[in-house]
Amino acid sequence: MLGPIIVCTTLTIPSVMLLESFLSFLGLGVQPPMSSWGVLIKDGAAGMEVYPRLLIFPGTIFVLTLFSLNFLGDGLRDALDVRSSKD
Repeated sequence: MLGPIIVCTTLTIPSVMLLESFLSFLGLGVQPPMSSWGVLIKDGAAGMEVYPRLLIFPGTIFVLTLFSLNFLGDGLRDALDVRSSKD
């Protein structure tokens, strides 16, 4: 029973991170004294013309984080799936 719980958790974390960052980007989540992916990307988008790296770096690292967590969840699902046939 522990396998499906771990897989569900690792596949749910990226979607929760994306939702939180989207709400913070819109100004409905974490407020500016605290840091969040959405706040960093929002600040980078505001100063994109002068300092494009303020948008590129947080956006790229955020995308890489989401992809890595999704790949981790997929790998754990393949490794912990008891119904899969092993050749």
